[in-house]
Amino acid sequence: MRLITRAALVTAASIPLATIAPALASAADAGDVTYSYSVNGSTVSNTITNTSGSAIGCTTSLAPAPGGALPPIATVLSQGQSLYSHGEIPAGGATQTITDVPDGSYVVLASCGTPSNTAMWISAYPGLEEYLPQFQMDHAFLIQQESTVVTVPSTDQIPPGSGTLPDLGEFVGS
Repeated sequence: MRLITRAALVTAASIPLATIAPALASAADAGDVTYSYSVNGSTVSNTITNTSGSAIGCTTSLAPAPGGALPPIATVLSQGQSLYSHGEIPAGGATQTITDVPDGSYVVLASCGTPSNTAMWISAYPGLEEYLPQFQMDHAFLIQQESTVVTVPSTDQIPPGSGTLPDLGEFVGS
């Protein structure tokens, strides 16, 4: 695997874990973490449920999804993500939000990991399985809530029938 691709995946799937609570027991389970994505105006949120019993580090990021379709995983990883939120998610869970997202279609990528790097939970994405062995962890789980394309609408546009247009008659024949 190319070094840049591996570095991009590591960046997308990890956060500074040194500041996070003690490691989870090695009995991590795929169902310990769930994701739920939503869009409200120019804000994309990921509600993370954490039933692992300990704090975990999580990152929610956005990558362009031209035409509203999932781009190949290699494209997403090699280009990286500049729109993201990351931090500690306590036992029970919390919501990560990305604000001021420009209009467009994006794929939401989410990942969480234990401070000891023994377990990670990643939103499923076609082709991601081939990259998982690069993470030398006891457990790497693909989450049922797969990476999803979301569209952030423009708030600058006037909806049809809700505004007035200039009278074009005054410009015709002048």
